[in-house]
Amino acid sequence: MDFFDMQAMQTAPLAERMRPRTLEEFRGQEHLLAPGCLLRRAIEANRLTSCIFYGPPGTGKTSLARIISGSCNAAFEQLNAVTAGVAEVRQVIAAAKETGRLYGRTTYLLLDECHRWSKAQSDALLPAMEDGTVRLIGSTTENPNIAMTPAILSRCMVFRFYPLSPEDIRSALIAAAADKERGFGNMDLTVTDEALEHFVHCAGGDIRAAYNGFELAVLSQKPDSRGHITVDLEAAEQSLQQKTISCDESGFYDMLSAFCKSLRGSDCNAALFWACRMLRAGVDPRIVARRLMVHASEDVGLADPMAMLQAQAALVSVEKIGMPECLLNLGQAIAYVCAAPKSNSVLGVHEAWAAAEEPVSVPQHLRDTHYRGHENLGSGEGYKYPHDFPGHYVQQQYMPDGLEGREFFVYGDQGAEAEMSRRQQNRKNGKERVTGEE
Repeated sequence: MDFFDMQAMQTAPLAERMRPRTLEEFRGQEHLLAPGCLLRRAIEANRLTSCIFYGPPGTGKTSLARIISGSCNAAFEQLNAVTAGVAEVRQVIAAAKETGRLYGRTTYLLLDECHRWSKAQSDALLPAMEDGTVRLIGSTTENPNIAMTPAILSRCMVFRFYPLSPEDIRSALIAAAADKERGFGNMDLTVTDEALEHFVHCAGGDIRAAYNGFELAVLSQKPDSRGHITVDLEAAEQSLQQKTISCDESGFYDMLSAFCKSLRGSDCNAALFWACRMLRAGVDPRIVARRLMVHASEDVGLADPMAMLQAQAALVSVEKIGMPECLLNLGQAIAYVCAAPKSNSVLGVHEAWAAAEEPVSVPQHLRDTHYRGHENLGSGEGYKYPHDFPGHYVQQQYMPDGLEGREFFVYGDQGAEAEMSRRQQNRKNGKERVTGEE
């Protein structure tokens, strides 16, 4: 790094200065980068091919792309799909070919907002991706399976990024305060615990937002007579322009628990209150929507199958519309789940999960018959096709040997599940009519 690079680094925003430079410095995404995970192994072995990093802002997508290019001794190019045209793509490809010919180095192309990539841009890049001239790393906040062209998607692995945990953001801010080279370690600085927790919980898993708010608070605070700077809760609130509600880590989980138990207890008013309380405290609305989806199955289930659809629609609204408009969608889904009849029969899936660990074999009559010669192996022999029987039902063994008669799902007596229970009992009792009257 020369003098001018050092000057540029000193004037860069804190989020840029504190970018991780190695995998060891990288925070979050342990499901991708923990020792032994596929992405980490591919990076360390310099075998990573074209891929797409998909996740919310401030979760490390661009930082990881830069780490990859550095650790793999590769060239690095960056384009934005919104502003770059076919001409820029061709320039990158030409430079990548020259770099490969002269130095034997691979070129990684980081493409920000890759879901905006047009068909013409994709067609220009595809040959270079296929012959290995360029390895694409797409970065997007949109679901690539929906937003991207199939031609690009079929040639890439997709890695999902998630919001950073409070612990990750907290440790990053503490490191920035102490770092003398890139952070504020050369300042006489104190950050109160309340201010730190405000930055952590109001960032919503976005490390860039946390850095930006933290930097503004530090640089805007007037030193005292001794040159000491104190960042307190008031300064933190002003820097993020968001009034805090007491919500430390323990308080967050307590409120989340109260929300979940209010849903289970069919108390709509309490569930709405706790949801709004968390949202006002800066909790990511997706957390509320995800828990709602879980409880639509765990506490309602088949007693009212529409509850799951309501919860799913609320989650889509949160992701596609965002706050504050999606508050209406969340409120509707919360009210529906609370009012719905309750059943926890679906918890039987945990017993099935445990039982599935044991070694079993598929009964002969249930085995696949879609290949030539299956009759020589006896596959499918003795299978009874239910639609050939009255009521489209016939009793036969579907469980593997040793698990016959084992019940994992016991239908409840609430709502639509009661009718399902009656229908299943009719079948077990040998009654022909299972869809109409007794």
